[in-house]
Amino acid sequence: MKIRIRKQFIIIALLAIVLCQVGCNGKKQQEQTNSTIQAETTEATETKTTESTETESTKITQTTQEFEIVLSNNNSWEQDGKKCAQLDGFIKNHTDVAAKDWKVTVTVPSGSKIQNSWNGNYNLNGTTLVITPVDYNKEVAAKGEVPFGFIIETPSDYNPTQVVLDLAGKQYRPGDKNDVATKEETSTQEKTEQGTNEETSNEEATTEIAAAQNEAGNAVAKHGALSVKGTNIVDKNGQVFQLQGVSTHGINWFPEYVNKDAFSDLSKYGVNAIRLAMYTADYNGYCSGGNQGELENIIDNGVKACTELGMYVIVDWHILNDNDPNQNKDSAKTFFDKMSKKYAGQDNVIYEICNEPNGGTTWESVKAYAEEIIPVIRKNDKDALIIVGTPTWSQDVDIASKNPIKNQENILYAVHFYAATHQENIRNKVETAISNGIPVIVSESNISEASGNGSLNYDEGNKWMDLIDKYHLSCFAWSLGNKDETSSFLKSSVTKTSGFSKDDFSDAGKWYLEQYSK
Repeated sequence: MKIRIRKQFIIIALLAIVLCQVGCNGKKQQEQTNSTIQAETTEATETKTTESTETESTKITQTTQEFEIVLSNNNSWEQDGKKCAQLDGFIKNHTDVAAKDWKVTVTVPSGSKIQNSWNGNYNLNGTTLVITPVDYNKEVAAKGEVPFGFIIETPSDYNPTQVVLDLAGKQYRPGDKNDVATKEETSTQEKTEQGTNEETSNEEATTEIAAAQNEAGNAVAKHGALSVKGTNIVDKNGQVFQLQGVSTHGINWFPEYVNKDAFSDLSKYGVNAIRLAMYTADYNGYCSGGNQGELENIIDNGVKACTELGMYVIVDWHILNDNDPNQNKDSAKTFFDKMSKKYAGQDNVIYEICNEPNGGTTWESVKAYAEEIIPVIRKNDKDALIIVGTPTWSQDVDIASKNPIKNQENILYAVHFYAATHQENIRNKVETAISNGIPVIVSESNISEASGNGSLNYDEGNKWMDLIDKYHLSCFAWSLGNKDETSSFLKSSVTKTSGFSKDDFSDAGKWYLEQYSK
């Protein structure tokens, strides 16, 4: 989800500015938080380094709280006469010890309704909303953080003012301060070295991109219709093939990025597939008031653009707010019957029938839905790849692997990851699923937090790429657009919708394009 977070720094004391023969080469991590309610904190790391001459260093010492709670209204709109808002937050642990079983209590206006939520269990009783963790985020790691968020419908405009975090036997509110001291060190020497390293990296990336462009050109002509063999996707020659893709954001909201020139720009970096994400039950979704004819036209434009460029394309039934795909099963049947009739003769079209089942939806429920939707597609297109989402926002591929869909071919099971949140525990699920013999596809991912915003975790992203390479998995990155969030492929300042240079891409976008260019 989609917010930029700005962190306010309070400098308690400026201890020293020194010139020294032995310099510091510290890495300073900064996060920016755009938050209506915000605790005043800072975090930094201190490391020792090698020799340098005339290095200028600055040390800052600051007192912060043990745990930080932030919740902010980052997007508001009207729907059917009601006020809607997206609230995003995080809990941050500034201590050296992990803490478990957090609880956040939020006071909301009377008559409010929760439309959607993520990264927690949400219980609304009157004006009191209680948020508790799900299995994968019960623990707030030492020096780590847990994101969460929800979409709320209220009778009037809403900004949260009463928020309480219960953790480690204490209560914390936005703005609380206590006794954890942190230090921050920077050096002009380090900045110079980082700039030089970045220039070298850009030169190397240019060479890699040239090679990738040669390989990515008209991938469909080279590899033809794809199929599943064992746990791998293979091409027309039976050779293992990996889709390297980028997903659009919701075409309901960002249709302007569904264009041939934009897709062509991405293909120059090794991208050989595009995922067209069409929300179903969220604002202006296909099943929630959106113009279905216009949405189908956007999909058709996307498929045509990919076809002309020789790229593969996923038609994504992007369930999210509807939780269980069975809620709009009849609409899904009609939609996929229409799509599979239209594109039955094309080798490049892939169908994703349920993006992220969530809200306690079981694999049994998802499987029952899939067993009704798959035959609708197969009636028109007997061979196309079909992706089936898995419970808990497409993380439970291990559960699906214990009871897979029977008597169907060319079926893939979706896992999604956001590397700053989803780490070894989700990778273990992938390993289990593959060892149980089912083919897995990463149909959505980023190196941001699960909210789509917040910090980027390159180390965990690299671990995910190691797993993807190990098992020859296909991978799609979220998302093509300039929305003001860290998972967007473009910087928020970039207003053009094609003709992108490398400088137009965000840090996350550059990281993925460098991975795809290798």
